Order: sequence, then C-alpha cells, then structure tokens
Amino acid sequence: MSGSIAQGTSQTHGNTHILHFLVRLPRPMEDVWTAVATPEGIGAWCTAVHALEPRLDGAVSLRGLGSGRVTAWDVDRVAEYTLDEGGRLRFHLERDGAAECVLRFTHEFQGESGPSDMDWRRKFEQLITVLGAAP
Repeated sequence: MSGSIAQGTSQTHGNTHILHFLVRLPRPMEDVWTAVATPEGIGAWCTAVHALEPRLDGAVSLRGLGSGRVTAWDVDRVAEYTLDEGGRLRFHLERDGAAECVLRFTHEFQGESGPSDMDWRRKFEQLITVLGAAP
C-alpha cells in the first residue's frame, strides 16, 4: 500500500469549525507515532516545532499553528495538542493489519483562521511521502 487520504469532512457549529481526515499509512503505528508525536517527526512533514513536552499537559509550540498544551497523550495511539490561537489538533492511530495503520485526524478551531482542508491534505500527502521513504 502506498498510503491514501479519504475525502475530508468539514462541520461548522456556530463559530466552531471541525475538519476530519482519515489517512491510511503504509507504516506500522510505531513509525507513524514518531511522525505525529516528536519534534523531528512533525517537522519532517507538517511544520517546525519550537517546543513539545511529550506528556499530558506538556507545552507545545508549532510554527504557524500556535502554542498551547498537550491535552491528550496515550503513547503510540493518541496525541492531542490544544493551541491558544490554533484550536485543537488530534492524531488518533489505529492498527490496520500487521504493518500499516490508520490516522484519524481532527482539527477543531474557532473563527475563520487556520489551515484549510486543502492545506491539511497537502500536509498529509507530505506525511505519506516521508513515511514511504523511511527505512
């Protein structure tokens, strides 16, 4: 499998916008966890990381997205970052066979600012490329 991105969905409830993506990845969960839960991993496909304390309530700062706290942390499964200006980013991993996984991504934010669904789609295309090149 080379990886795929299902059609993203978007919901609006008042001033709150919620984007969802389902991304199938050609790597084991452990490899994808590194890509969504470490500064080096996030920096390789998404954005530069100025701070990331890998624990519940740890500090996080992502260039262009904002700074805030780690609001969910279940090692190898869930990393959630709630950013003061950038909303909530949730990465939820599930096994998909022995050597692949599924990423369920949610971006919840207020107002009109923030990456669009096309911006996230491009980022996930880059994630698939980066993971496909990994040894």
